[in-house]
Amino acid sequence: MSTAASRPVPKNGVLGIVAYEPGKSKVPAGVKLHKLSSNETPLGPSPLVHEALARLGEKLELYPDPQSTALREAIAETHGLNMRNIVCGNGSDELLQLLCAAYLSDGDEAIHTAHAFAIYDIYTRANGAVPVVVPEMNLNADVDALLAAVTPRTRIVFLANPNNPTGSYLPFHEVRRLHAGLPSNVLFVLDAAYAEYVRRNDYEAGLELVSANANVVMTRTFSKIHGLAALRIGWMYAPEEIVDVINRIRGPFNLNAAAIAAGAAAIRDRAHVARSVEHNDRWLEWVTAELRALGLEVTPSVANFVLVHFPADKGRTAAEAEAFLTERGFILRGVSSYGLPNALRMTIGSEEANRGTVAALAEFLKR
Repeated sequence: MSTAASRPVPKNGVLGIVAYEPGKSKVPAGVKLHKLSSNETPLGPSPLVHEALARLGEKLELYPDPQSTALREAIAETHGLNMRNIVCGNGSDELLQLLCAAYLSDGDEAIHTAHAFAIYDIYTRANGAVPVVVPEMNLNADVDALLAAVTPRTRIVFLANPNNPTGSYLPFHEVRRLHAGLPSNVLFVLDAAYAEYVRRNDYEAGLELVSANANVVMTRTFSKIHGLAALRIGWMYAPEEIVDVINRIRGPFNLNAAAIAAGAAAIRDRAHVARSVEHNDRWLEWVTAELRALGLEVTPSVANFVLVHFPADKGRTAAEAEAFLTERGFILRGVSSYGLPNALRMTIGSEEANRGTVAALAEFLKR
């Protein structure tokens, strides 16, 4: 008797994936939209980006550079790196996906913290591996707990630093301690998507750790401070052996010409980046203080967003607050899928959006 399945069957792990839940983007008709759910910069991209894109109009019949040379040159120049250690991707998500495809097999384990970026779990399962979820301490990574979770089956440890959606970060002496405790065959992936926003003396994105070790990779994005989320641009800094592996499996034209040109222009405009940092510093402090003055708990953040908690004794839930705000045009991000059912994540937006959200929450809490 034939034992063949009656229909195509996906490989192990795929059906265990909970599909990624994107932030909302719609408000009632006639209401002005303030989208504070996706951690996009309110300042938009550098003016130099528009100039770079305008120059592409007469070359659309040509394939893009399969090596993203101009973008890699700009990244290397900005950060003082060797181009040979840089790979560019269709967002840092693609690079995380490629790392999992290259280094995870059936039965392997990949470790991440309890409230980490959801994509780690998805890509781990998609490659037949087992996600190992480690509890956090006060909504931050716990190095001792992470090290205790390592087994002979561990192949990757993910650390988002700063973390999304909490906005918390691990001081770099703790990051180094975590790496020092890992076996040399375990890949340590530092996801530094929000690194440009951090203004702490004990923070590093991971460049030196990558340079000094054979098992560390750092990923970054152009979707946040550079304002290029629509073009999907990410990059990875890694040892040459890992770069070689990723280049063997990535698509040859994984970045389009617009992304390459825009990214190169954006990263070289340091003045625009500085303006974005200044705006965020000012309004992150203001938003945090104002929300706490309303009696709400706010997790200390070093990124361009805050995690706002709605205590049970206030008699108002995060879901109710989200609905109330949406009716008034302010979209925040519900984070139930991250195990935080009574919290909302708020992007630091324009002055109008920040003030309007705080005023609306004040009205909500008085009802």
